[in-house]
Amino acid sequence: MKSGLKQTQIDWNDKFANAKYIPNGSRYPNLWKQLAGSFRSKWPNQILDCQYGDHPRKRFDLFLPTGQNIGLVVFIHGGFWLDFDKSFWSHLARGLCENNWSCAIPSYVLAPEAKISEITQMVSVVIETCAKKISGPIVLMGHSAGGHLVSRMACKTTSLKPETIARIQRFYSISGVHDLTNLLYTEMNSKLALTRSEVLQESPSKLKPSPDAKIVCWVGAKERPEFLRQADLLLCAWSKSLQSIECVVERDKHHFNVIESLTDPSSILTRTVCGLSAYKR
Repeated sequence: MKSGLKQTQIDWNDKFANAKYIPNGSRYPNLWKQLAGSFRSKWPNQILDCQYGDHPRKRFDLFLPTGQNIGLVVFIHGGFWLDFDKSFWSHLARGLCENNWSCAIPSYVLAPEAKISEITQMVSVVIETCAKKISGPIVLMGHSAGGHLVSRMACKTTSLKPETIARIQRFYSISGVHDLTNLLYTEMNSKLALTRSEVLQESPSKLKPSPDAKIVCWVGAKERPEFLRQADLLLCAWSKSLQSIECVVERDKHHFNVIESLTDPSSILTRTVCGLSAYKR
């Protein structure tokens, strides 16, 4: 293994693979890019490339509703901490903005330039920066690696300020990775450079949650088994400590299309994030 650790009997590269198990999975990045660009060309209220640090990737886009603003959603993108930036995801703000929520979508410095622990700190900084710009309640939401970063914000060891935490209504981890242990046995760890000590420091399932956090682990029923396991893992790890934690398995959704319904202001995911309805199984 490139990680330098002892080979296990399980192929963890395959366990975390998504595209090859999704019909036409390789088409999605280009599709996301096109949809995001189209949304930016049409949405009337937006502030692009806001700075939250001196690195070129420490930027976020802010999409504002046309009506009276209710609050702020911060969406943290995925890509195994190795890929993508804010420009792929702009269209996911549509449903939120049409329900009168502002939506911030940041980029962050990727591995191998940054360790996961450093990315965690960047996400904390950008949330604080966005919180100063937009008043009202806050919802944190992330997909895949972004789902990990959102659940990491819900840990006791978060560096978010108490006054910011008090504004957070809910944390939505969509297809999140909550235990980083098995990434040690993947080829991608040659870039992530995870160590066992960082796994303990950055795996939400191994940490204590903030006592008043309200967590939703949202995952598609057609996800790879590892992502379903990861959602259930956090539920089991935190259920005794939190009054509000649930795992929602949305039927007919896989790892790439589980976030698509955020473009629809009336979808169950959008309405749930906006506090307009509860998910009914």
